[in-house]
Amino acid sequence: MRTVDVSVITDNIKEMCIEANHYLSKDMDKAMKDAAGAEESPLGRQILEQLQENLKIAAGDMIPICQDTGMAVVFIEAGQDVHFVGGSLEDAVNEGVRKGYTEGFLRKSVVGDPVIRENTKDNTPAVIHYRIVPGQNVTVKVAPKGFGSENMSRVFMLKPADGLDGVKHAVLTAVKDAGPNACPPMVVGVGIGGTFEKCALLSKEALTREADSHSEIPWVHELEEELLKRINGLGIGPGGLGGTTTALAVNVNTYPTHIAGLPVAVNICCHVNRHVIREI
Repeated sequence: MRTVDVSVITDNIKEMCIEANHYLSKDMDKAMKDAAGAEESPLGRQILEQLQENLKIAAGDMIPICQDTGMAVVFIEAGQDVHFVGGSLEDAVNEGVRKGYTEGFLRKSVVGDPVIRENTKDNTPAVIHYRIVPGQNVTVKVAPKGFGSENMSRVFMLKPADGLDGVKHAVLTAVKDAGPNACPPMVVGVGIGGTFEKCALLSKEALTREADSHSEIPWVHELEEELLKRINGLGIGPGGLGGTTTALAVNVNTYPTHIAGLPVAVNICCHVNRHVIREI
């Protein structure tokens, strides 16, 4: 049995919130640079170069990559042989978010009630997803999600007869409808299977996968490559102003589902696709 004081979780999440909002992850940095070199449209290439300049200034001057510093989404993968002490784990996560956003001078974008809409003034609470796994390790993923792209996300409850072609059509429909509103070039997370809520969670966590990674399932790998090619053929381009780089990556996660359904979720993220992952 391994003992972990929840204060360690708080300290790490505070740092991760600040890091995610100021620095591009290594995989996204590479994806952006590769895109700038491959973009065929002069205007599209100019926009990608301007985005690179923005990222450089943000890192150098320690200012946020984007004015929308997002709602904190946190994935906690805890080994079943870990014993958390020192208080509530959920309180510790939210305290880390509170400290990260207040001490890091990040914009507070969370309202405490979806209808009354009074700002909580510290960007809490976070949206937290827990998973218990074997062992005594703890993996934390912090992914602040801006709502320009979040608002463009979709869930499609397809019929089994819709098949793979239906899945492809759903993803392409979501991207077309998003157009420039998701701040392209985008990263497209796709969840296939499970239930209404499970496919959405699959698509959300897919965004935390490295941009140059692929599923180990052969047909899913092929789907990721085909969708990326077809999305980049839509002509939306960087900033929605045309070009050959509409998406930097398409990451697909799958899960078993019911004989009567084929749920598909498309969670779109903007070009920064903020995420930080740590082993604690």
